[in-house]
Amino acid sequence: MEKYAVIVAGGSGLRAGGPLPKQFQELAGRPMLWWAMDAFRREDPETRIILVVNGDYISLWNKLYGSLPEADKIPCRVCRGGASRPESVARGLQLVGQEAALVAVHDAARPLVSTELIARGWEAAMRSGAAVPVVAVADSLRMLSDGGSAPVDRSRYVAVQTPQVFRSSVLLDAYRSVADYSGFTDDASLVEAAGHQVALYDGDPVNMKITHPGDAALAASRLEATR
Repeated sequence: MEKYAVIVAGGSGLRAGGPLPKQFQELAGRPMLWWAMDAFRREDPETRIILVVNGDYISLWNKLYGSLPEADKIPCRVCRGGASRPESVARGLQLVGQEAALVAVHDAARPLVSTELIARGWEAAMRSGAAVPVVAVADSLRMLSDGGSAPVDRSRYVAVQTPQVFRSSVLLDAYRSVADYSGFTDDASLVEAAGHQVALYDGDPVNMKITHPGDAALAASRLEATR
């Protein structure tokens, strides 16, 4: 079964600081989004990589890609992102175009994804049709209400990561079935709204999302330590 990695890099990415969206900023000598591409390539060189990029930055990505050493120019297809994350994923799926494949949807802002995590995702989606990685919540949690807040049992909650992995028939059906998918924050929620079951598989606490200033420095130190 063919495998596709849809790497979503369509957001503005400005909360992390810097003059450019975070996914294009240099991280340990490479553009941030390159690291996810490299992880998917190392896990299986036959995986087809699709980059979904904000249209305003496609020319920037082409320039960054062109400046990479030849060995680091990972084959990929690039498409223009949409106004929301689901719309960006939908546009990436147009480049999959077949019902008998596996599709991993991954955030470009998670550069520390490991080949082991990717392999677990493929395996889980083969078994279940739809699978998302989760990790235990380490912090105490409180639920907000109009009257204040109250503690909740954190053992009943998990934090969701990417790559979220699906049989393409399941993911394509979800995007065709749900009339308005603009309000969904991840693909698993959309797939469930379309009536499909979603399985969980073990995520990785290291697989952090670069969100705030300082996150990139931590990720860079991890990447440099493993090179």
